[in-house]
Amino acid sequence: MPKAKAEPGSKQSFVASHYREEDFDGGLRSYAKYRDLGINKATNGMVQAHVIRFVPPCRPEEVSKLHYHEVDFQMVYVLKGWIKTELDGQGEITMRAGSCWIQPPRIGHAVRDYSDDCEVLEIVLPADFKTVELE
Repeated sequence: MPKAKAEPGSKQSFVASHYREEDFDGGLRSYAKYRDLGINKATNGMVQAHVIRFVPPCRPEEVSKLHYHEVDFQMVYVLKGWIKTELDGQGEITMRAGSCWIQPPRIGHAVRDYSDDCEVLEIVLPADFKTVELE
């Protein structure tokens, strides 16, 4: 059963997340490992934040599925390496370490390629959301 959306001003708790290699595990995609930063629990489901480490090598037939997320907000910041994405109305864009972008709600997008060392920080509201495949 999906969690209810947290309302702004909901009770939040302190959380700190320190790097531990063993914290990277499976998640939404088979080609990526996720490190949950504990924000979901600390915000009672209002926000999800995780570091995504893409598994090399990139296999375009696996990663390039066009989809969108039913979210209110989604921001991605490239920590290491590079990632090539395609977003409806924007075309293909290569983002490198230090690049940041916002994906508007329900925008169709797909990963097209990424470097062997690619890691991104993703912040999403609400924490629990649905992904809809378009292909």
